[in-house]
Amino acid sequence: MMENTSKPVTPVNEHLPWRQLLIFGAQHVLVMAASPIAAVFLMATALGFSSDLTLRLLSATFLVCGLGTLVQSLGLRGCGARLPFIMLPGGAPIMLFILIAQQNGPATASGAVILTGVFYFLVLPLFRRLLRFFPSVVVGTMLLLVAVNLVKLSGSLIVGQPGSEGFAEPQQLLLAFATIGFTVLCSRLLKGTLGQLSILLGLVGGSLLAVALGAFDTTRLTLFPLVSLPAVLPFGMPRFDLLASLPLMLFCLVSMVEATGQTVAISEAVDKPLDKDRDVVRTIRGDALASLLGGCMGTSLIITSGENIGVIRATGVRSRYVTAVSGLLLLGFALLAPLARLIEGVPEAVVGGTSLVVFAIVGTMGIDMLRKVDLRDHGNMYVVSVALAVGLLPILVPGVYSHFSAGLASLLGNGVAMGALTAAVMNFLFHCVGQRPAVPAAEPSRANP
Repeated sequence: MMENTSKPVTPVNEHLPWRQLLIFGAQHVLVMAASPIAAVFLMATALGFSSDLTLRLLSATFLVCGLGTLVQSLGLRGCGARLPFIMLPGGAPIMLFILIAQQNGPATASGAVILTGVFYFLVLPLFRRLLRFFPSVVVGTMLLLVAVNLVKLSGSLIVGQPGSEGFAEPQQLLLAFATIGFTVLCSRLLKGTLGQLSILLGLVGGSLLAVALGAFDTTRLTLFPLVSLPAVLPFGMPRFDLLASLPLMLFCLVSMVEATGQTVAISEAVDKPLDKDRDVVRTIRGDALASLLGGCMGTSLIITSGENIGVIRATGVRSRYVTAVSGLLLLGFALLAPLARLIEGVPEAVVGGTSLVVFAIVGTMGIDMLRKVDLRDHGNMYVVSVALAVGLLPILVPGVYSHFSAGLASLLGNGVAMGALTAAVMNFLFHCVGQRPAVPAAEPSRANP
């Protein structure tokens, strides 16, 4: 008999049935769809865009997110880590895009995004040499900060901003906690595929409750226009202003640090051995490619999202082909306007309730990573404590750097980035500076037989 020498398929490369791929892919998209919608409408409100331009920018954002997700999930000639990533517009890049556009015009902001995409590729060889300074103690601390920051953002989705109309209305809290309750009940009571879909089912349950309470926005639910096509260069030819682009370029370095932590975390979540020199570099190249395309389509930087790691942990579904299907669904949202409007109608409180669960799971991953670190060690204790102090300050005390220049305040106010950079610097000071390399013990001599 011939032995079966075929290698077992790893979870990240598992080919699931199409029905499961579609359902699990939709789960990722529905959990994450609030990010591109919020980003576009924030940009449109701040810059006074028309409703037609806003719809085209929403279509463009979904398009670039979908293409970027496909690149990260499937890989493309050295770009994309071949890991189950979803790509989304980052919160800080959107704010920087708006700031540049307000000061210099949208064409300059688009040019800044394109220049930053090129800058990614130029600076990557140098960053590659620094990857060894991001061990588990740094990445675990960063994941904790990511979770705290995202949970805070989810809370804002649920209750709104202090002082705004309808802030912390009981109905909003009811929708959020009901969504969490539906999610927990589905996870506890359902088995198999349905149990793995608990996040999606919780979101659907919260949406149905919103319909019953009259809180689901149906004013924009129309069939026409049926197709929405994004426009290339919606603001005209980009203007390239190096000085105006500096804030985004500086954030690009921060984004590289975040991409490193996300690649390490998602590799652990899917039980894939990590080659930092290969996988992290591929992730960052994917970010650069998507951001270049985003600049041509009128969006800000499109970068890998760590939020979907929580979905993977919660469901146990680790195949990268699931997120590849998510990318195809995002392309569908980009072209089919009624689908985008349906997603837009889901109340923010429902999305926030789902996000609270998903983002908190990201925090448990950080705790699990730090659990493997000896925190009784003097150096490790200071690495984690100082990084958390620096990172949590701007998250918990908004505006702490408000008297600095706008660009510097935006950089320092990114608690996740500053905490991760602080952890890397502290780790370097305690564990690299002045440390002598260990001398291997001499092997005992063997007597001749």
